[in-house]
Order: sequence, then structure tokens, then C-alpha cells
Amino acid sequence: MAILMPRITQAKQILKRSFSNGSRTTKSMDIPKGCLAVYVGEQEKKRFVVPVWLLMKPIFQQLLDQAEEEFGYSHPMGGLTIPCSECTFTDLASRLGAL
Repeated sequence: MAILMPRITQAKQILKRSFSNGSRTTKSMDIPKGCLAVYVGEQEKKRFVVPVWLLMKPIFQQLLDQAEEEFGYSHPMGGLTIPCSECTFTDLASRLGAL
């Protein structure tokens, strides 16, 4: 459990930075408590709002590792960007009960 906590903290820091860079838009304000926005896609990114507990799942941890390799901590969309196809992400999130 302690191993997973740094990644969650990093994801929260990325989201705090992205929301504090400008004025709050309606897009950033429509995220329910306990959820976060992620951007998914290979070419065109689509925004998904997923529960925070999804960050604790080992398979999602692998996606976070890929995101770290590809983007580091500078995400082009301003939020957490996941470098996989939309179809792969929706399939994974559905199997985990997040969508």
C-alpha cells in the first residue's frame, strides 16, 4: 500500500497545478468529489472523469508508468494524460467498474 501512495500524490499534484494555472473553468468545476479527470487517446485526447480509487489498481498503475515515461510530469493537456487508445482505456475502466 505504501508503494502506491507516491503515485497518487504525484497525480494529485499534477491536477492541482493544472487547475491553479488559470481561472477555474466550468470543465474543471464539474468533477465530483472523489474523482479526477484524465485525458486518453493516441492522437485526439478525450476527457474521462474517473473515481480516485482507480489509481490504486495495479493495472492502472501500469498506465501511470507509461504516462510518466512518455510525458514525465509535464502533461500537454494540463491534466493527467494516459497514452493508450480510448478503446483500451474504456475496456479497462469498465472491467474495473469505474465507467
